[in-house]
Amino acid sequence: MSKKMPPEYYELLEQIQAVDFVLVELNLYLDTHPNDYEAIQQYNNFAKESKQLKKIYEKQYGPLMNYGRSYSDYPWNWDDAPWPWQV
Repeated sequence: MSKKMPPEYYELLEQIQAVDFVLVELNLYLDTHPNDYEAIQQYNNFAKESKQLKKIYEKQYGPLMNYGRSYSDYPWNWDDAPWPWQV
């Protein structure tokens, strides 16, 4: 990828990845501990944080997910590089 993004781009993407990793781990834990109230609260807090971080990302850098999970500006900006998984 030849397009260099600002450091803030990488920092925000790393935050999103870290929060989503925690969500996966909490999800797995809750599969075997469905009555752990504190874990459910943590899961919900991280889900909220993930949604907020992704909203910030998309406002600054464009769509993050496809198939109706993210909006596009005009003109269609899905071809703007780099895609998050390309960095």
